Order: sequence, then C-alpha cells, then structure tokens
Amino acid sequence: MILAQLPEAEPIFDEDQVTDRSSRFMAAEIVREKLMRRLGAEVPYQLSVEVEHFEQDDKMLKISAIIWVERQGQKAIVIGKQGAILKSVGSDARKDMELLFEQKVFLKLWVKVKTGWSDDERALRQFGYSE
Repeated sequence: MILAQLPEAEPIFDEDQVTDRSSRFMAAEIVREKLMRRLGAEVPYQLSVEVEHFEQDDKMLKISAIIWVERQGQKAIVIGKQGAILKSVGSDARKDMELLFEQKVFLKLWVKVKTGWSDDERALRQFGYSE
C-alpha cells in the first residue's frame, strides 16, 4: 500500500554511490572504528581522529591522521605497550581502506593530547562534529 502512494522521481544519488561523505571522513571513521573495537571501554568516546594529509598518486593513497585524546594516560592506552595497539589499529584500518579505496594505502598515525577538546565548540567543528 505504501509503495503505491509514493511519488516517482529520479534517483538522488548515483546507483554505485555508497555515501555522501568525503573520502577523508571515511578514512577517519575507519581508524576511529578500529580504535573503538580494540579499546572497548578503556577510552570511552574521548578520542577523535583528524585526517591531516590525504594525497593520492598513481601508485598509492598516502594518509596521515592524528588521534586526539583528552589526557596523557589515554595516550598511553591508545599507543599500547611498545606501540602494539597503535600498530594493530593502523594495520587493520589500512586493510579496510585498501578495500574501500581499491588501491594500496600508506597510513601514518600519531596520538596527541588536546585537553578539553570534547567541550570546545571550535575543536568539535575542526574534527567534523558539526552540521
């Protein structure tokens, strides 16, 4: 019944278009997802990922991203013992990005502390959390 009531129109998006978000946004979200899955409740939503550099050439896609946390202790948790967690997150994220972007990806990740970023409207806009 509902289908009969809907007006017909041309598609808004191309048939093969998956999202209306940018590739930079998708790269940041892949890293953030891997962090959430790996860390669970250890760093509860007090981190953000900002893609600083996104360059595509003939051979590969080069991405540099900063993982922002609010406290020094969170930085240590994200990095892990001898960098193990950061390395694992980076490797898993790179594999997903290669599938998404259909090419080789070189991914560099840094972890930095920015106290109070989650309460700072300007920082939230910078990290893409605005309308």
